[in-house]
Amino acid sequence: MRLGLIGPANGDLTALARTAESLLNGARVTRAVYLGADDALEETVGLWAESLVGPDPSDAGVWERAFEVAAAGNPAQIDAFLRAERGRLRLKSLERLSPLELRSVEMFGDRVAVLIHDKALLDEEDIFSASLLIYGKSDAPLVKRIGPRWFLTPGPAGTAGGGAIVLDDSVDPITATLYGADGQVVRTESLAAARGAKVSVQG
Repeated sequence: MRLGLIGPANGDLTALARTAESLLNGARVTRAVYLGADDALEETVGLWAESLVGPDPSDAGVWERAFEVAAAGNPAQIDAFLRAERGRLRLKSLERLSPLELRSVEMFGDRVAVLIHDKALLDEEDIFSASLLIYGKSDAPLVKRIGPRWFLTPGPAGTAGGGAIVLDDSVDPITATLYGADGQVVRTESLAAARGAKVSVQG
């Protein structure tokens, strides 16, 4: 799986849309999680969906759109309809943290990852159980190992040297790739797990 992580928009919906677009269409992530504490993602996705299919981008509205193009559309219009609907459905890959808890616990490969808006709200259970601690509230991006755990934050969306991180578990160890505001790779880090002590017993 390729999991995208998007930093808080801090009011900049244009930067958020650009970052989300680069993750979906450039980095080709499976999912992308917005780490902000606001409704910026919903607003951005809503506007984006309207730009693709019109004023009613809901699942219910697809039937009316399909009927109209089937009844009067030519082959080019039908192809355009299908492309737009595929693009609208792709937007469902964009998620946000739970508005109530602003956190999520995920299994990424064989590693437990805690996703949270504010790292100050991490508790002992979070820190004990997780090997990847991912947070949104920060002034700048960070990918850093502290003891057996990795702390990661993409930094705010639109940041020159960050704004998005992609975690990829198709390789071993898991990699974290930091992307800048222009959608270009800033750096890639291998998130090697801490090695436990090996004990050999001879009989």
